Amino acid sequence: MTPGASGTELGDISPDSFRRLLHEVADWIADYRENINDRPISPTAQPGAIIQALPRFAPEIGEPVEEIWRDVQELIVPGMVHWGHPQFMGYFGSTSTGPGVLAEMICAALNVNAMTWRTSPAATELETVVLEWLREWLGLPPSFAGVVYDTASISTMHALAAAREEAAGTVRKAGLAGRQLPLFRIYTSDQAHSSVEKAAIALGLGEENVRRVASDAQFRLATEALRLMIRHDVEKGFRPLAVVATVGTTSTASVDPVLEIAALCRSHDMWLHIDAAYGGGLALLPEASWVKDGWNEADSLVINPHKMLFVPFDFSALFVKDIARLRDVFSLVPEYLRGDSVGADINYMDYGVQLGRRFRALKAWMVWRAFGREGMAARIREHMRLARLFASWLETDSRFELLAPVTMGVVCFGIKNDLLSSEETTRSLVEQLNSTGKTYLTRTKLHGRDAIRLGLGNILTNEGHLRTVWQMILGYVSRAAN
Repeated sequence: MTPGASGTELGDISPDSFRRLLHEVADWIADYRENINDRPISPTAQPGAIIQALPRFAPEIGEPVEEIWRDVQELIVPGMVHWGHPQFMGYFGSTSTGPGVLAEMICAALNVNAMTWRTSPAATELETVVLEWLREWLGLPPSFAGVVYDTASISTMHALAAAREEAAGTVRKAGLAGRQLPLFRIYTSDQAHSSVEKAAIALGLGEENVRRVASDAQFRLATEALRLMIRHDVEKGFRPLAVVATVGTTSTASVDPVLEIAALCRSHDMWLHIDAAYGGGLALLPEASWVKDGWNEADSLVINPHKMLFVPFDFSALFVKDIARLRDVFSLVPEYLRGDSVGADINYMDYGVQLGRRFRALKAWMVWRAFGREGMAARIREHMRLARLFASWLETDSRFELLAPVTMGVVCFGIKNDLLSSEETTRSLVEQLNSTGKTYLTRTKLHGRDAIRLGLGNILTNEGHLRTVWQMILGYVSRAAN
């Protein structure tokens, strides 16, 4: 055995050590989830502190795994932001569920590459199964089919790549450089996610050709402003390529008027992509069927089940009407894969830039079977109830005001007092609250106004946690006003 190594001559650990440590880690995970409420949410360390605490040079000789595991507990975990904490109310809910944790452990053990059916039949077919479940929950017609990626940024990039190929033709083969092609424009609201610009950068369309359309008083894309912008661009010689409509914007969870946008897309032969990464989960609620208006008119739609549907991060599903349009852009089978790519109904490597693909479908399958649609819907309703409750507290306190309608589990608010409503004060409030380790909020800007943003989506969060955060906010404002 190599001196200092913790396992065999090949560098792994012995079966007995592995089994013992596996049980120890499993107990630690169970304790972590059970007692996460007792942990500070945010670390107090300054930038660079963890780097300084870790060895500077890569190891030449293997170390006992017991020592590595001790460093994980003493150095790594204290430097984490605990997104699963019930009083973490920033960004979106990120709950680790029992079935999800178990699925991730199983995936790590199996360690398969789900690139073709032959390299992993169960992974491929399970992905097809969970995508079909999700398609039906979303109310998308059978003409849509899906593929799993990591995040909505990657899903949106793939959708816009298909749009570019249809509009320009042969870009896949000939590229963009040196060709007489029109200057394409992509349209999205001033509330939409920055992934639209990133997709334009990656696809060679150019960040400047993403046109941000003004939003209305409810932070939805203003269709008349879109109509005028398209007309102006056409007159200037630009080619409208696509509109990205948002269902659940990042700051306010607003929902764009998809039906109206779809009509504009049809009249100008544009691709309609719906970013429902956050808000798409609302479709599981029968009483929220309004959120699906116009979805069947889209060319593509992305939803992130790791946001509202309780699948561990990361899991993003892109649905495309006639998904062959996506395969036509990305299918590429080198000689060394030909034997493993024939004879299958679908090889998911053909639908994106990735060749190697994680077995993400297992965690969705296990979580959704354990919860059921009704179970997930009940939890989503509770998060919406808590959001409305928090909004009611704001509305009954003259020092605060709601800055956006509350449609999902997101509340944006400000402080009315002129002395406390500045960007500096808003930043200070959020920073001071977060520095306590007892909550985590974020801030944003809404039509030029500084806003504090509270997001709900953790299955561990209850009314008591919400009330604790509210009392912390009240305490800060009272102290700042004196």
